[in-house]
Amino acid sequence: MYESDFDPRERGRFQNGPDSREFGPESGGHPFGRQSRGPGRGGPRGRHPHGHGPGRPGRGRRARRGDIRQAILLLLEDESRNGYGLMQEVEERSGGTWRPSPGSVYPALAQLEDEGLVEMTEAEGRKDFSLTEDGKAWVEENRESIGSPWDTEGRGAPKELGSLRKSTQALAMAARQLAHTGTPGQLEEARKIVDEARRKLYGILAQSEEEQEQA
Repeated sequence: MYESDFDPRERGRFQNGPDSREFGPESGGHPFGRQSRGPGRGGPRGRHPHGHGPGRPGRGRRARRGDIRQAILLLLEDESRNGYGLMQEVEERSGGTWRPSPGSVYPALAQLEDEGLVEMTEAEGRKDFSLTEDGKAWVEENRESIGSPWDTEGRGAPKELGSLRKSTQALAMAARQLAHTGTPGQLEEARKIVDEARRKLYGILAQSEEEQEQA
């Protein structure tokens, strides 16, 4: 969490509710590594009706190319979604530790559509994606190897990170509600609480730095 998280000059202060990303660093960057593919390029028109199959879930903080493809296929098995909805759901299921970028989601959707595993429908300017019959069959056949692409521990991030992000999101929502309904006195009291929490967090960081210097 940064000191600017509660600065009223910052963009989007308490305006995005529990889904706001102003607390803590985003997972950011391109979530691909160089590792194995998801459903192969051959797709339903190649040698195998469902391609080469997925790679295993990636290790470390950066997702591999197969991760986003597997995540998309699993989420579309539940229901049709647009690209933004897919990004939101991955972030939610990962506890906020993985936020795929549009630069990873939309190319993956285009490739899956080209392979015949996903189809796109457009209505009133909204593009929704869903699994084709081949896509449903691929997910069913590979369910065990897919696992949970959004597993935070499997991605090298401690589970406590997801808990912290959820807590800061809940704090943002509470502050937003208070901003709409609180009296001047309540708002001032809330500001003092937030300032004290911020000072304590920096105290934790300072203590950690001292311990590292002494080690």
